[in-house]
Amino acid sequence: MSEINPPSLMKENHPASHPASMENGASVLVQETPLRTIEEAASAAVPDGHEAYEQGTALKNVGLFRQAAEHFKRAAADPAYELKGLAQMGLCLKKSGNPEEAVTVFRRALQIPSASLKEQIQILYLLGKTLESLQRFPEALEAYRWLRRESPQYRDVATRIELLSTKRPHLGVREE
Repeated sequence: MSEINPPSLMKENHPASHPASMENGASVLVQETPLRTIEEAASAAVPDGHEAYEQGTALKNVGLFRQAAEHFKRAAADPAYELKGLAQMGLCLKKSGNPEEAVTVFRRALQIPSASLKEQIQILYLLGKTLESLQRFPEALEAYRWLRRESPQYRDVATRIELLSTKRPHLGVREE
């Protein structure tokens, strides 16, 4: 029957725990290699929602909207960042010249059951403005009216509804 020596098991698994292991270069290499592998794997892995959201925010802040939209899309894959990721993705798509895609993304964001009323109102406003910029006035009006039912005093919604309800070519509502 062979005898198992617990200190030798500790030395193999945790070379830094024994002073003699620091003198042996091979033991140090064994210790560093798994750490390096873990770090490389972590950096190559798809970022979690928080990390992707932060990266998207940094890119958005410097005006790289298309790249930011991709990071916000990844953030939205994480349920904890789905709403925020979609909202920011929509903004970036709009700013990068893709308002049709932004409309689709804003509508997806409105379907998230966990969205608070405040968040829904903000997204409705962004949706309305985006539809307005596309001259899809009946749809913009619908978004603004829904918004007004929930928050009658929100920003300039009453004015936008009035202008769109009586839309005349010379009274075009300007995009901010």
